[in-house]
Amino acid sequence: MDYNKFFDNALGRLHDERRYRVFADLERIAGRFPHATWHSPKGPRPIVMWCSNDYLGMGQHPKVVGAMVETATRAGTGAGGTRNIAGNNHSLIQLEHELADLHGKEAALVFTSGYVSNQTGIATLAKLIPNCLILSDALNHNSMIEGIRQSGTQYLVFRHNDVAHLEELLRANPGRPTLIVCESLYSMDGDVAPLAKICDLAERYSAMTYVDEVHAVGMYGPRGGGIAERDGVMHRIDILEGTLAKAFGCLGGYIAGSAKMVDAVRSYAPGFIFTTALPPAICSAATAAIKHLKSSSWERERHQDRAARLKAILTAAGLPVMSSDTHIVPLFVGDPERCKKACDLLLEQHGIYIQPINYPTVPKGTERLRITPSPYHEDALIDGLADALVQVWEQLGLPLHAKPLAAE
Repeated sequence: MDYNKFFDNALGRLHDERRYRVFADLERIAGRFPHATWHSPKGPRPIVMWCSNDYLGMGQHPKVVGAMVETATRAGTGAGGTRNIAGNNHSLIQLEHELADLHGKEAALVFTSGYVSNQTGIATLAKLIPNCLILSDALNHNSMIEGIRQSGTQYLVFRHNDVAHLEELLRANPGRPTLIVCESLYSMDGDVAPLAKICDLAERYSAMTYVDEVHAVGMYGPRGGGIAERDGVMHRIDILEGTLAKAFGCLGGYIAGSAKMVDAVRSYAPGFIFTTALPPAICSAATAAIKHLKSSSWERERHQDRAARLKAILTAAGLPVMSSDTHIVPLFVGDPERCKKACDLLLEQHGIYIQPINYPTVPKGTERLRITPSPYHEDALIDGLADALVQVWEQLGLPLHAKPLAAE
């Protein structure tokens, strides 16, 4: 039996569908973000990163790096095992208190990643609620979809951000325990959920709400609590889920809510119970990032300024910027081969790194470049990106729009 043949066939299918993923060998440089080193086949080359989810550059912030180094020096590198075996390291307790405070909740529970917090959190919650019905937004992240599937409970999908359709489903299932699951900010299109209207429906029909704030925590709200804080509805949402790996520049995921809900998930979730805890150094670094962003608005304000300028400059250049009210800047391509080729040309000819976004991350025919500026992308870098993109678009025969008379 040639087992490798099965794997080769599976890889062949990905190549045939033009969605085989290639990851660049990159080395970040602390203190110089978004500049990095690409270890290319021809040797190291300097490049500029334009698609990092370290949205605010906190992964290099002196307070965050300092907290990690100090804790690693004092407490070592590992957590020593699962919490059941090694106990709660103190840095982890401090982190959970900081997260609960960030979201105005009684308690928080940290997982090894945002994917795990969704996958095991949703599955566990639904299993603990008898006859639970899950109502899920059509564009929810794969981690949420997997959590719903693993719950084994009935679920229905409502059209993306369509509160009228959501209400139809709620009305059709009166008196049944229901969990509404959505994201606050959808990272591929950059659009935002109508959280206040969703909360109105949840309260009217006695449903629970679970909101993924992964792409919004640290980024929005007076203290970085996310879209829910910005929109004044954080206290109305039962369960908030987030990550420590994007705007906070570290690693890990979490949920926040009532003390009893958190304790129940802690006590029943396999993805929490049977995996090693985050190391103390990472917990301390994340805590430092959260504390800093609670009091500092410079990063958020500068970030929004950079995103607005980038959209204006790319639009003025005639590039097909997809509409977005947030920091996500999607650039439409619509073809998997040319999407991948555009990224290759940007990296090889211009020293610009952007990862192609193809199916199944987005539907076929909507392939795109997903650009994420940071507070540290200066005007010259934005102008250089626009020039490089125009050249690549012309090389590949991709359509450009008529240029407006001036940038907005």
